[in-house]
Amino acid sequence: MKKHVENDDTIVLIDNNAKKCIININNKTDKFKGIGVLNPSCLIGNEYGKKINIGNKQFWILLPSILDKLHSIKRNAQIILPRDAALIIMNCSIETGHKVLEGGIGSGSLTIALANAVAPRGKIISYDTRQDFIDHAFKNIKKAELEKYVTTKNKDVTKEIDESELDAVIFDIPNPWKVVDKAWNALKVGGYFCSYSPLISQLEKTVEALWENKFIEIKTFENIQREMVVTTRGTRPNINMIGHTGYLTFARKILEL
Repeated sequence: MKKHVENDDTIVLIDNNAKKCIININNKTDKFKGIGVLNPSCLIGNEYGKKINIGNKQFWILLPSILDKLHSIKRNAQIILPRDAALIIMNCSIETGHKVLEGGIGSGSLTIALANAVAPRGKIISYDTRQDFIDHAFKNIKKAELEKYVTTKNKDVTKEIDESELDAVIFDIPNPWKVVDKAWNALKVGGYFCSYSPLISQLEKTVEALWENKFIEIKTFENIQREMVVTTRGTRPNINMIGHTGYLTFARKILEL
């Protein structure tokens, strides 16, 4: 574990309000959001975990975690939040070395979480019909330093899936029921299907399609979390709780029902 900031490091600066900024030490002098104008090379030699002064502000300096990277991405499309990404990774049993297909790259939030899970021997293949989404997402993936684990394709995943023997397929698209049969063909035996849908009508059509194909362990979750605010005066629920985001449907491929 590194003790001090070195040349080529990527670091995260965290202020007293938990706002974060990820910076590569090799970056040129620039204006960084929440920090101001900074020459990153001036941070070389600082000890990780210490609090440092930049201008009139104070920041903790750390090596970025995967959660830091997810919180720091630039959004273009709506993202799959870390709480849902964690549920997807566990319920699809995704681990290092796996080959996973993603339909709908968005801003690359889930892609980053998946790439981190399959590294250093696995691969994420991400399909999207919009090249501008792919370009934007890949900037976030490169900033997270996970680009070597991701391949993108400007294709409609509901029309064709090129890959086979996949460990998992995950779809964040408006019509996941249209890709269920192609997903079955692309998965290895025992591989996992997942779809993320904001509407009940979408998940109902998807589950019906899963029933009609050779899938078992079909289940749907709505993942709601509530943060607790702890102070010296007492504890209460956070009034800014984020409730519904989407419905996550999971299933597993078998050869016969």
